[in-house]
Amino acid sequence: MRRFIPFLPKLPLVPVIRLSGTIGTGTRSLNDEALAPLIDKAFRMKPVAVALQVNSPGGSAVQSSLIAARIRRLAEEKKVPVHAFVEDVAASGGYWLACAADDIWVDPSSLVGSIGVIFASFGFPELMARQGVERRVVTAGRSKSFADPFLPQKPEDIERLKALQGPIHQAFIDHVRRSRGIRLDDSADLFNADIWTGQQSVDLGLTDGVAHMVPKLKDLYGDKVKLIPLGRKRGLFQRIGLSLVDETLGAVEDRALWARYGL
Repeated sequence: MRRFIPFLPKLPLVPVIRLSGTIGTGTRSLNDEALAPLIDKAFRMKPVAVALQVNSPGGSAVQSSLIAARIRRLAEEKKVPVHAFVEDVAASGGYWLACAADDIWVDPSSLVGSIGVIFASFGFPELMARQGVERRVVTAGRSKSFADPFLPQKPEDIERLKALQGPIHQAFIDHVRRSRGIRLDDSADLFNADIWTGQQSVDLGLTDGVAHMVPKLKDLYGDKVKLIPLGRKRGLFQRIGLSLVDETLGAVEDRALWARYGL
């Protein structure tokens, strides 16, 4: 009702966008298509700032880049500062998202970093041979069966994967350098995919300090600051359980990513 009463000063408003989960194209994941309406809405609210609650072990480099770019673009267009608050993890793509903010705040026990690129799969050629299963592949184009999990791993496939990872890793490094600038400790090896705890990440310049969201935002914008949580709505199919197969497979992939950080 306050906004309908003339002459009353408006309370400072900070929308809070929750970025929790793995990053990818699945229905369970953080991705640009699903988050675009929330991000756009946050910056349309004429806020004094936008806050990001980040809790992600990473995932797709492309989706990480798209989400972060959208946040930065709107922040610069609207001239609105963005603050990121890390919960358990901001690793790999999760840290990519955190770097969309002007500053990053952590808990002492947060895990931060993993600035690298990974390709992981399984190989089954010996199991198939023991079961008497023959893999038959016909391709047009020598790379069409590249990294086939049912065929023995080839040295040329490994080299090609490394060649693909190099530019992606460099794009990640460039994004971090643009975001963090002179705050980074240039004497440290920050881009070898190591992870650090909260205070360690502060000491290295990867983050700005140890702080929790509510007290920090009150410190920045006053005790009357109003925080507006913005989260994704589940679709009808998700609510009534019609995407069971996708949800189950997605859960397995999610657990593998979270397990790397003991979560």
